[in-house]
Amino acid sequence: MTNEPLLKLKNPNGSTQEITIEQLCVSNHITYQALVAVLVRKGIISEDELLEEVKRVQNLRFDENG
Repeated sequence: MTNEPLLKLKNPNGSTQEITIEQLCVSNHITYQALVAVLVRKGIISEDELLEEVKRVQNLRFDENG
């Protein structure tokens, strides 16, 4: 993974912010972790249900791209 800027974002105050692929991946991972934690805490989904669904989706993706 590279640390070279992937995107340059212009902030409302006029400054520019550079985002790397690594930063995007970490941000995405943290967002998913938070979402799963809320869903589990509220009893909407169990950890086992989540793991089963992840496996199902992975299998579908690998079958389509295999």
